[in-house]
Amino acid sequence: MSCHARIATPKAQLALPELSLGLIPGLGGTQRLPRIVGLSKAIEMLMSSKPILSEGGKKLCLIDAIAPSQELLKISRKWALDIAERRKPWVKSLQRTDKIGSLSEAQEVLRFARHQAKRTAPNSSLHQACLDVIEEGILHGGYKGLLKEDKVFRETVLSDNSKGLVHLFFAQRATSKVPKVTDVGLKPRQIKKVGVIGGGLMGCGIATALIVSNICVLLKELNSDYLLKGIERIQANVRGLVTRGKLTKDKADKALSILKGVLDYSEFKDVDMVIEAVIENVGLKQKIFSEIEKACPPHCILATNTSTIDLNLIADKLNPQDRVIGAHFFSPAHVMPLLEIVRTQKTSPQVILDLMTIGKVINKVPVVVGNCTGFAVNRTFFPYTQGAHLLVNLGVDLFRIEGVISNFGLPMGPFQLQDVSGYGVFLAVWKEFAKAFPDRVFMSPLIELLMKNGRNGKINGKGYYIYEKGSKPKPDPSILPIIEESRQQTKLMPAGKLITITDKEILEMVLFPVVNEACRVLDEGVVVRASDLDTTSVLGMSFPSHRGGIVFWADTVGANHVYKSLKKWSEAYGSFYKPSKYLEERAIKGIPLSAAATSSPSSKSRL
Repeated sequence: MSCHARIATPKAQLALPELSLGLIPGLGGTQRLPRIVGLSKAIEMLMSSKPILSEGGKKLCLIDAIAPSQELLKISRKWALDIAERRKPWVKSLQRTDKIGSLSEAQEVLRFARHQAKRTAPNSSLHQACLDVIEEGILHGGYKGLLKEDKVFRETVLSDNSKGLVHLFFAQRATSKVPKVTDVGLKPRQIKKVGVIGGGLMGCGIATALIVSNICVLLKELNSDYLLKGIERIQANVRGLVTRGKLTKDKADKALSILKGVLDYSEFKDVDMVIEAVIENVGLKQKIFSEIEKACPPHCILATNTSTIDLNLIADKLNPQDRVIGAHFFSPAHVMPLLEIVRTQKTSPQVILDLMTIGKVINKVPVVVGNCTGFAVNRTFFPYTQGAHLLVNLGVDLFRIEGVISNFGLPMGPFQLQDVSGYGVFLAVWKEFAKAFPDRVFMSPLIELLMKNGRNGKINGKGYYIYEKGSKPKPDPSILPIIEESRQQTKLMPAGKLITITDKEILEMVLFPVVNEACRVLDEGVVVRASDLDTTSVLGMSFPSHRGGIVFWADTVGANHVYKSLKKWSEAYGSFYKPSKYLEERAIKGIPLSAAATSSPSSKSRL
């Protein structure tokens, strides 16, 4: 932007993505962009970190001309000569003021931007710091703005936030490298048509993600009523994307035209992949896989969207099982960016590569994980809500826990998450983990007590919070007697008295068990590398991105502190907090949790 003109090829991407890495733009980015494209547009580009194409850049005068790649140098040379010989204007961007507007207009734009930043990035001071730097240049000139930009950049580049976000940037890119899959010369096969079984929230979200990416979908349901509701749900999803400006009307119409509803498998004879997305019931899933094995062509990938069930159980009666794979989307599937790809010992590398490719086509971040109850994300985070429940039963105020977790940077606390997700789902998943890991599951009676009292969370407007249309969820104090009943049943409070605890201890007693389970996941080789858990925790569970992910954050806290805290709590409150051997070993030896592990017999069983 310090050049006198800019020439780009068609579809070139232009952005200043530094805020997403915990930095502010350097080398004059905060000063030159507002003077070239105007203050409002510059702030929008800087705050979002999102790229625009060169065609959009030309409309904004960020790009002066677009040239085919083969003529880029030739046309650029001509522009340079024309500028040097004054046939084209000699523009110094830092000295321009024509697009800033009056001082009062600029200050109003900045006021609005500050308000927006507080809403969209409430836990980040970086956005405000960037706006301070822009304002400095507007009030005192571009040169003074450059000096302040340099000072703030030097401060932010050394911050913990920046270290976390930069780590996450590279961690996300590392997920595309999977040993013995992406490095053995395989080429992805084309997936043109996908069958989706189940027209519930998840199935419809998956179908939406596929059709808006130009992949034909057959949606199968049990009867006409369910099918109609499923089609209507997908139509509503697509309309929502149009309303939010994510999709044009023409592309929406095209997407819906390649969706077809069916009631049997007769049209599955030419599908390239099937994704089963029915309720978490082993018998039902086994029945469906037995049916699609017969109905689909031999090359067809057989995928399940299960969030917890061991794939070996689902594929138990299939032979061979090399095309069976987990495609675990996160709700809502057409919005959430993570795709957890679950492989068994028998899944072929070709099938894994094909699903990774599809994930990228539908704008997801695919992460390959091993097969176990809960896989990587749900397995790692199953202690999260249980730790919160244990604290409530020890006498800690439920809404205080919510506040501590929200202040840490998660979008909502563990109890509101239960309200939103549905109690039935939580209880079903809880029972799966209780069967798989009986030594470390805390079964709280609180959810069942809430359901007995006619509460089902957001579904019926009453849970831990009250939900009314058009207003924010409100904490419901009338649940206190129900909480007291739960405490009476569990009898966890020492001598029947509420425990005294700091906010820091609340945070650690909820999140350190998650770190502990992450250690077990790493020890068993469920993920390729520790940073994959950082990526999945941020993209799948909304762990605050500026903290770098669950393992990175734990390393900043220190393995020794995590270990000693868990050991102390396990002695006081039971085996839920018992430190894993992996954590104990790393803490004693002073090895970071993220350091590569030596392979063990258990790791071979997962990947």
